[in-house]
Amino acid sequence: MQDTPPVTLSLAGCRLEARAAGTLWWPEQRLLCVADLHLGRAERTARRGGALLPPYETRDTLTRFEAEIAACAPRTVVALGDSFDDDSAAEALEAEERALLARLTARAEWVWISGNHDPAGPGGTALPELALGPLTFRHIAQAGASGEISGHWHPKIRLSLAGRALSRPCFLSDAARLIMPAFGTYTGGLDCRRPPLAGLMAPGARAVVIGRPMLCIPLAAQAA
Repeated sequence: MQDTPPVTLSLAGCRLEARAAGTLWWPEQRLLCVADLHLGRAERTARRGGALLPPYETRDTLTRFEAEIAACAPRTVVALGDSFDDDSAAEALEAEERALLARLTARAEWVWISGNHDPAGPGGTALPELALGPLTFRHIAQAGASGEISGHWHPKIRLSLAGRALSRPCFLSDAARLIMPAFGTYTGGLDCRRPPLAGLMAPGARAVVIGRPMLCIPLAAQAA
């Protein structure tokens, strides 16, 4: 999706770019942000007696993110938590997946933001949140926050394209905050018009739908 132009967003006076793959680029800081990689989800699901999913999602997620790093050449990468499905999933990565992750973390200053149930990854720096200029990067949005970039909720929006009903991952953006879509291959999503997402976003918020084409949709125009 590198040929799909990003959507420019403004938050706390900073110019940001929502990219079609679901990453966020801050050109001024050469910072690339990703949320909710959920590496190892297939392994964790199988370990807990769930469905046996094809065990390729970790490699697919990392390969797609590698393409984003190649396209942006970031100085800093911020992973907004839930980068692994749990501690055991991190330990169960295959050798090839570990090697790929190690190559990626060596290409930039890497910050692992703590999620609600995952460990920090190998390499880089682990932080509960990161304040950089007027922006704060954290895993879960906080009521009343300003200049906040977060993940956790895996926002999606239902829409109709060419007569087909679809559910697509999206960024949520208003004057105070930006909530990012989940990047992991096997991640689900939460309807952005439902609680708690609907209550977090201020009047005038919009959904930026990722993929091809990228769409900007005022949330007020989307009746529940």
